[in-house]
Amino acid sequence: MDRRIGKTREAIFTSFISLMAGKNFEQITINEIAERANVSRGTVYLHFVDKYDLLDQCIETQMQQLCESCLAAGEDEQFASGEALLRTAEYLERHAFVFTTLLNNKGVPAFRTRLHAILLQGLSGQIEMDGLNRGMNKELLLQFLASAVVGVMEWWITHSMPYPAKDMIADILNLMERNQMVPRQPVP
Repeated sequence: MDRRIGKTREAIFTSFISLMAGKNFEQITINEIAERANVSRGTVYLHFVDKYDLLDQCIETQMQQLCESCLAAGEDEQFASGEALLRTAEYLERHAFVFTTLLNNKGVPAFRTRLHAILLQGLSGQIEMDGLNRGMNKELLLQFLASAVVGVMEWWITHSMPYPAKDMIADILNLMERNQMVPRQPVP
């Protein structure tokens, strides 16, 4: 992608997120986004069909950057390993404004849904269906676990990250181990 195009898109994303920090998604207009980004309204429409497309692409870009940052080389999308969860929480910590805004804005349930889907994918190959899990419905267990982890992370973000990422992930992993949901993995 041409650097100028990338800079323009980044300016639009930044303006959009900053507007969402102050008002509900439904109240934001393309004119406001363009004005804040210091581009014309037509420029916004060159890059995005409408504000819903902008929201979708903003979320997708954030999730792609999150995944790229959090999955180590050769980790084969094991998003729920202890190290990957810690890198995820630390990434969320470093980009707190963006993720807090996306989670707090009443018009943006799509972000939470996307995070949940990524976690489900990472957990699916790691859940052991023996021990206490024997005979359980694996899909139900996956949904339960992914919802719990996303819920805890959402609480942590929306409550201004009240304790360090490493402590939160250690507690999540202890809960998962205690309930025999995944094998014990040390937090780095």
